[in-house]
Amino acid sequence: MKIDLHIHSTYSDGVLSPEELVKLAVSINLNAIAITDHDNIVGYKKASDYIKENNIPLEIIPGIEVNTLFKGEEVHILGYFMDMEDKAFKEMLKKQQAARIAQTKEIIKLINKQEGSNIKFEDVKKLTVENGSMGRPHIAKAVIASGLTGNLSETYAKFINDKSPTYTQRKTVSPHEAVETIYDAGGIPVIAHPCDIENPEKLIPDLMNYGLRGIEAYHRKHSPAMVEYFSSLAEKLGLIVTGGSDFHSPSLVNGQILLGKNFIPEKIYDELMKEKKRIEIAHS
Repeated sequence: MKIDLHIHSTYSDGVLSPEELVKLAVSINLNAIAITDHDNIVGYKKASDYIKENNIPLEIIPGIEVNTLFKGEEVHILGYFMDMEDKAFKEMLKKQQAARIAQTKEIIKLINKQEGSNIKFEDVKKLTVENGSMGRPHIAKAVIASGLTGNLSETYAKFINDKSPTYTQRKTVSPHEAVETIYDAGGIPVIAHPCDIENPEKLIPDLMNYGLRGIEAYHRKHSPAMVEYFSSLAEKLGLIVTGGSDFHSPSLVNGQILLGKNFIPEKIYDELMKEKKRIEIAHS
């Protein structure tokens, strides 16, 4: 069984629409996917509707990737199978979207002040699909369109990297809040690409107290040694292992890899399904 449990669409920072992702997944013989847009579930819903309306033989798993902050460090939390109509879950997403808008406005303000430019919030908004998550890629495109820079790399380096004087961090939820909200909504919270976290061995056990149920051991950034390490850590802590390509683009630009790169063992899907049943029993 071929699966990919970490995919992004145009509803966050991916370049393909949900419908295009479904077509691509089918074309490379994937059996199941999860669209995990940042702080957004619209892409999942669009893809799910498209699959049903066209009787496409592809399983789509409800998913999300929540961007959080912990002690000034970004920590991403994946969620699977949560009730997307859960009140607290919807409130969290509403809070996340408001934070994205506030961050965008502040960054634009700082860039305009430093450069004497006249980039407007509407310039960024029109580059974001309706109801999509606004973020750095959209700000970068607006900056390029204004003529301040010539490409994405230059824009990130000059204006929107974490150390840039024109960049401000988003006032987002904590990983603890994200994990607890997903779990309480009947979902499976998983810590994403733990290689990006400074001290995952300390944070992961702490998040387990809030409902964390998995570690994304299989990821494009993880070497075979890292996969083995995080898989062993998951086994030690009694957590499941998940994995995905973290797909954004169908090309190799910016280091992205192809959708559904065949490196995720079939047992990952089985573990996820077993965990889904365990949580359903726990919430019944």
